[in-house]
Amino acid sequence: MKGYLIAILVLACAGTAGAVEMGDDGLHKTDWMRDTFKDLAEDLAEANAEGKRLMLMVEQRGCIYCTKMHEDVFPRPEIAGFISEHYFVVQMNLHGSTEVTDFDGETLEERDMARKWGLLFTPTIMFFPEEVSEGQAAPQAAVAVMPGAFGPGTTLDMLTWVVEEGYLNQQEEDFQRYHARRIQERDNGSAD
Repeated sequence: MKGYLIAILVLACAGTAGAVEMGDDGLHKTDWMRDTFKDLAEDLAEANAEGKRLMLMVEQRGCIYCTKMHEDVFPRPEIAGFISEHYFVVQMNLHGSTEVTDFDGETLEERDMARKWGLLFTPTIMFFPEEVSEGQAAPQAAVAVMPGAFGPGTTLDMLTWVVEEGYLNQQEEDFQRYHARRIQERDNGSAD
């Protein structure tokens, strides 16, 4: 009987170990996401004031790929810690009705903004520079876009590449070459 109770407790704990908090909107919530007015220029200014990079995550209710990222990738200590330290993260709902103000000043509901930006898949993560030219919409301003779910290595490499401003030196080493180099370094045991 005692063994049976222990087995039940182990199963109960295992069932909640990968559990991710869900908001009323059906989207995953983390402690490193910011609740803002979704005015991208204001969010960028706040990110800059904190010495962080602005990252916009577009997700939707029931997205199995978003769940994969939130259960298998983002909770990893090296990734969660890197995001917390280096990024100001704003979440947007692909089908939501909250108003978003783009860098170009246009204000639309999330679902209409996603259409304006041509977003079709979730998750889509957009990374922004410290400064955005006047009149640019988010997709034109983004220094990198991560469309879809990726594994921990690719995700951490993208996060690092953006923080290191690798996008400024794409003639010599674009993200794919950077990622290949990082994989090789990890395989050789010489990566950070």
